[in-house]
Amino acid sequence: MKKVFVFCLAIFMLIPLATTAGAKTLKLGLDAGPVSQDPQVQLSGGMLQYSHWVFDPLVRYRQDMSFEPRLAEKWERVDDLTMRFYLRKGVKFHSGNAFTAKDVKFTFDRFYKSADFKGLFAPFEGCHIVDDHTLDIKTKKPYALLINMATYIFPLDSQFYSGTDASGQPKDAVVKIGPSFALHNSSGTGPYKVSHWEQGAKYVFDRFANYWDKKSPGNVDQIILTPIKEDATRVAALLSGDVDFISPVPPQDFKRVSKDTKTKLITYPGGRIITIQLNQKRRPEFKDARVRQAIVHAINNEGIVKKIMKGTATTAGQQSPKGYMGHNPKLKPRYGLRKAKKFMKEAGLADGFECTMIAPNNRYVNDEKIAEAVVSMLAKINIKVNLKTMPKAQYWDEFDAQVADIQMIGWHSDTEDSGNFSEFLVMCPNKETGYGQYNSGNYCNPKIDELTMAAQTETDLKKRAKILKEIEQILYDDAAFVPFHWQNHSYGGKNKVDIKKIVNTMNFPYLGDLVIK
Repeated sequence: MKKVFVFCLAIFMLIPLATTAGAKTLKLGLDAGPVSQDPQVQLSGGMLQYSHWVFDPLVRYRQDMSFEPRLAEKWERVDDLTMRFYLRKGVKFHSGNAFTAKDVKFTFDRFYKSADFKGLFAPFEGCHIVDDHTLDIKTKKPYALLINMATYIFPLDSQFYSGTDASGQPKDAVVKIGPSFALHNSSGTGPYKVSHWEQGAKYVFDRFANYWDKKSPGNVDQIILTPIKEDATRVAALLSGDVDFISPVPPQDFKRVSKDTKTKLITYPGGRIITIQLNQKRRPEFKDARVRQAIVHAINNEGIVKKIMKGTATTAGQQSPKGYMGHNPKLKPRYGLRKAKKFMKEAGLADGFECTMIAPNNRYVNDEKIAEAVVSMLAKINIKVNLKTMPKAQYWDEFDAQVADIQMIGWHSDTEDSGNFSEFLVMCPNKETGYGQYNSGNYCNPKIDELTMAAQTETDLKKRAKILKEIEQILYDDAAFVPFHWQNHSYGGKNKVDIKKIVNTMNFPYLGDLVIK
């Protein structure tokens, strides 16, 4: 009897949790699941996805990258240092507690207890309550990205996280490694409540009956998330009908998902730029803008997107993708082998030279294949590249040590803003300030530094956009780095799942608004 009971129990555990008649259940297969119920324990894409399901931000991005009111109904500039937010009334947390300005301040102050978030919020002076539904967020100096940063503020239930847990630890403790109350407990205002949490295996989220957003078109009552790490297994689960929605879809399976009559493929332009940097300290040839231009013109990035990426990327001619404030539509990709050879000849290097290159082989989509294509393309202008690829676990130490003349790096802006690219990738490297931290090309143009710093404090958005576009133009003319493409996000789903309307550049599907037909 005991063996029969155990067998039946095992079968029962494989059956999705029962739902009410007519309820819509989404079976979701992602490459990984959230690591905690605490939205402030880790600054990662996976945790931010989760935050949009169980919590709500003050504001969020629309698909066109404009800002949409969420828990903040509206906001206004009080002065160059202060933004006033007017909070939505009548909102309840999953616990039943009422949402007020006190919860926003509690959440804001808690950022500074988080190893991952405190640096991101370093420009801020603090959060100040005006009344129960009004608050001011202040910066230490004029800061144009204050509203961008509000997309990271997912208010927590201050009353729910008050006091101590059974072990005597404060419930509001932010613990990255080890047990904590917030690791296994949550109370947000989001469309879903956590009802089952089996770390790395199965997560169940049930629709919050008292969710404030009655205008949301979403009709999914329950989400069952199963992490499926292996690409082939994830695609097989979709095609067999075991799951309704998967992400990402590997490039090699785009056709399979597209051709299946029961499924569809959705791709969406992402904001991660993939580039290589040319180290001017290691190779004097790279100090010559004509050599850099030759390399940019020798790289057929449109061909890479077509043949290697197979539609999983958008060809780039600059750092800033479409929708970002600094995007300059005039700056196009510029492959041209004849022109590349002309630049090399003008630089007195028609016979070329030899150099080294490193790239990861499991960090970006098809990173090793892209690197191999670079070797082949640069050979056509007589630059012999000795390539070494390695797993990402080893790569970043090598990258930081600048062991090669050419190094690959991808970057997604932390603030969904053009300025972040320049701050980390092209400003003159400065160990004291941290600017140019990932500029392994050691490109240094004081004008770029001046404009990037000016953009940080310019709160007039039209003026700021002009500054950021000027930066992109200078980088383009200087061939400061070699742009390849922006990685696209990829999703596969059953025909009845309306994926297209709830995905975005950040790769944070707004599942609360998802419709299953």
